[in-house]
Amino acid sequence: ILTILGNSAVLATAVKRSSLLKSPELLTVNLAVADIGMALSMYPLAIASAWNHAWLGGDTSCVYYALMGFLFGVCSMMTLCAMAVIRFLVTNSSKSNSNKITKNTVCILIAFIWLYSLLWAILPLVGWGYYGPEPFGISCTIAWSKFHNSSNGFSFILSMFLLCTVLPALTIVACYLGIAWKVHKAYQEIQNIDRIPNAAKLEKKLTLMAVLISVGFLSSWTPYAAASFWSIFNSSESLQPVVTLLPCLFAKSSTAYNPFIYYVFSKTFRCEVRKLQCCWGWRLHYFSSDNSAENPVSTMWSG
Repeated sequence: ILTILGNSAVLATAVKRSSLLKSPELLTVNLAVADIGMALSMYPLAIASAWNHAWLGGDTSCVYYALMGFLFGVCSMMTLCAMAVIRFLVTNSSKSNSNKITKNTVCILIAFIWLYSLLWAILPLVGWGYYGPEPFGISCTIAWSKFHNSSNGFSFILSMFLLCTVLPALTIVACYLGIAWKVHKAYQEIQNIDRIPNAAKLEKKLTLMAVLISVGFLSSWTPYAAASFWSIFNSSESLQPVVTLLPCLFAKSSTAYNPFIYYVFSKTFRCEVRKLQCCWGWRLHYFSSDNSAENPVSTMWSG
């Protein structure tokens, strides 16, 4: 619910401000699309399976669930990587060079991210790698246990780990460390805090927001990555079901954090959310007052 409501507010704000969106903000919109796509395509099936105490739908739904998770997960990771690189380029470039990052450039980059994610997601369907159930039995993902059981599984997991996890994560860390060093040197040159330009303060604020988004995503998925790699080198039966379930749930919570970060750091987003609240509140009040005489349920709702 938090994921759908929060990211829907992000998308609604983006649509309302579409003509005013800056190029890097399109990556924020893409991240919201990936988060809400994961919530809509995966979570209902996982919740129904949890209530059923067993996976629903058999092998077909298991492959579908794992494919959606892999697709949106890689898309989110690569989007965060692109955000870090663009923030690094903007921070370390002159104003004239930073303006060269146009909306068309970012749209091409987003298209590449989706194609890259889709390629990795369909590889297990065409014979390289495998999808399979999680050890706790109510979710599906990449078959980590195939790492030692076959050369096919070994090569796929190793390649996926390097190209979809390690390299993007190292790129994110390197970019933000470079930005931090640049900002530190710039602030050292300015002795009086009151003389810091508003543009520099805005850049620092945007960078901090991007860092928190990346940290939230990486920290959410780290326990799941640790449990997955444990199952690579050890039997999945060596872990209690709850030990494998909790990291999976924590990883899924990553889709709900970003709108709260935007709300704290973006004044524009706060104003737009309040306008949306006022708009929906007015409509609800109008509906209730219009029908309260005829509909006792609406009277109770209004109260």
